[in-house]
Amino acid sequence: MLPQPPIAAQRPHAYTRHGQTIEDPWFWLKDQKYPVIDDPDVLAYLGEENAYFEAAMKPHEALVETLFAEMKARLKEDDASVPQKDGDWLYWWAFRPGGQYRVWYRKPAAGGEEQVLLDEPAEAEGHDYFRLQVLSVSPDGRLAAWSADRSGAERFELRIRDLATGADVETVTTVANGAVAWGNDSRSLVYTEVNDNWRTYRARLHRLGSDPAEDVTVYEETEELGFNVGVGKTQDDRWIVVATGDNQTSEVRLVPADDPGAAPLLVSPRKLKREYSVDSAHGALWILTNDEHVNFRVAKADPAAPGDWETVVAGSDAVYIRGITAFARHLMLVERVEGLDQIRLRAYDGSEHRIAFPEASYTVSPGSNPEYDPPAYRLGYASMVTPQTVYDYDPVARQLTTLKVQDIPSGYDPSLYETERLMVPARDGRSIPVSVLYRKGFPRDGSGKLFLYAYGAYGHAIPPGFSTVRLSLVDRGWAYAIAHIRGGDDLGYDWYLQGKAEQRWNTFRDFSDAARGLIAAGLTQAGRIAINGGSAGGELMGVVANTDPDLWGAVVADVPFVDVLNTMQDESLPLTPGEWPEWGNPITDPAAFDLIRSYSPYDNVEAKAYPPMLITGGLNDPRVTYWEPAKWAARLRATKTDDNLLLLKINMGAGHGGKSGRYDSLREDAEAYAFVLTQVGGA
Repeated sequence: MLPQPPIAAQRPHAYTRHGQTIEDPWFWLKDQKYPVIDDPDVLAYLGEENAYFEAAMKPHEALVETLFAEMKARLKEDDASVPQKDGDWLYWWAFRPGGQYRVWYRKPAAGGEEQVLLDEPAEAEGHDYFRLQVLSVSPDGRLAAWSADRSGAERFELRIRDLATGADVETVTTVANGAVAWGNDSRSLVYTEVNDNWRTYRARLHRLGSDPAEDVTVYEETEELGFNVGVGKTQDDRWIVVATGDNQTSEVRLVPADDPGAAPLLVSPRKLKREYSVDSAHGALWILTNDEHVNFRVAKADPAAPGDWETVVAGSDAVYIRGITAFARHLMLVERVEGLDQIRLRAYDGSEHRIAFPEASYTVSPGSNPEYDPPAYRLGYASMVTPQTVYDYDPVARQLTTLKVQDIPSGYDPSLYETERLMVPARDGRSIPVSVLYRKGFPRDGSGKLFLYAYGAYGHAIPPGFSTVRLSLVDRGWAYAIAHIRGGDDLGYDWYLQGKAEQRWNTFRDFSDAARGLIAAGLTQAGRIAINGGSAGGELMGVVANTDPDLWGAVVADVPFVDVLNTMQDESLPLTPGEWPEWGNPITDPAAFDLIRSYSPYDNVEAKAYPPMLITGGLNDPRVTYWEPAKWAARLRATKTDDNLLLLKINMGAGHGGKSGRYDSLREDAEAYAFVLTQVGGA
């Protein structure tokens, strides 16, 4: 017998805005001293919820262990990356058998002994959480800048390591976040820091051996609260790139990599809703921008007149240009055509070709290509049935060479599986792509069980790639589907815009319509669909649990953004101002207030039956704060009319991504799948 679930106390709290009064009786679950979280009532409630989760899952321990063992057996214990040449060295990473984290290596390209650059397991020892963000070797190969987070709070300690001795010789900052860029002298480093609100607000120049307190600020964002600053380097190593922007507007400055202390060169002043990025080759700047077409164009500029842009590749309704890299011999254009990834190589004389791939549906992206003029381009490829594959592409011979295919030690036979791409109708007449994987022989009479995943925000597409984890469902007779709904950029940048801000309801309706389309196709039926999404995808889970509870057999909402109306009005939270372009500003805009209130999952819980639900969060999560899932679970418990299982699990030592080790994160996958299997059936 399960103990009674925890019941969070209701404490009167209300506010009024735009003439509307909002009751928020679980407001107290936000520790008012945040980011310090030490309120004993808050911690006690979270502890009770975690204890209830453990009690509910205890009868299923054997299933969790079975699933975990399956998932672990599909991972190669000593997996390693394909070495990649960068200058005089070959670089790669590898796992030691049983290791949770990678070890990073290099050896001379001309031959010689391998050297350990960074031993993540050693650095993670004694910590519940460890995440390496940066490992960047200086141009002369003697030093490495590296940064790590040991709490999940996304504040990274940036250090400089002497690779000859393996000792860290400097700590640059304890509040880094983002990439770093070395000056060409190997004695200077540009990095970014976060402020008290977790906003990456400035880029600083550190010279080795100097006091970090005296580091020069290269650029600080003071105009826009929602802008974040990032740094990088052009492919030809000529410029250090300092970019600032939010989800719809960007601005780029360039600093000579030979003289990092020089005044930054502004490429073009920011213009609202214009995005652009910059690379460099052959003395010219190569710019990707959406200023003339929603699907972006490629332009060229002289550094002496960086704001004068001449079109090289025009924007197109049919071709969505997602990224460019300026190599010595080609511009590499990363594109999407009718939802399918493409890579186009364009020589500087204007001749071009697309790389041909062997399957009709797949995902492909550039891999690590650190050199300016490599003999071949490294690519990563997969499909829903094809494991992760690493290719080198020879642009002269136009030939792909397979360097590595993901090894699945427990065995995998792709001929046992089928994948298809369905176009299902949305209620407004648009067609939604859905990628589906199942074992051959899967029934098409509506009797099958289906796991449906989506994200649907920030222009982030979920590609039809490969996962060993999902095989634990598919091998039990389930179908696994990805709904490529609006809010992602799967069908072009406008597909993203159609699920953003004022058009946000399209995202939620698309997901439910995708489910109905899969039912119509005979893949499943209402009540036999388990759904999953995380972060903004967790918001999606919350909305469709409110709007269409009868469709779902189980809901798994990971770090869900569900207290949307409150969060978007809380300017003290680190990410809120930067999110207004994505969701709208309910503080100043009554229409945005009404829109967000209409879907905010926490604010729309009703007295009705809900499906079984598993909700997760992280105490140290700065993106979706722990009280969002906690408040939502509390309101659901107090309001819903069913007896279906509702579980809340808060990771007390992790952040947005959950547990950090490769096996620890797998165990969380096993718990989620065990929940789904026991609630929908098929265990």
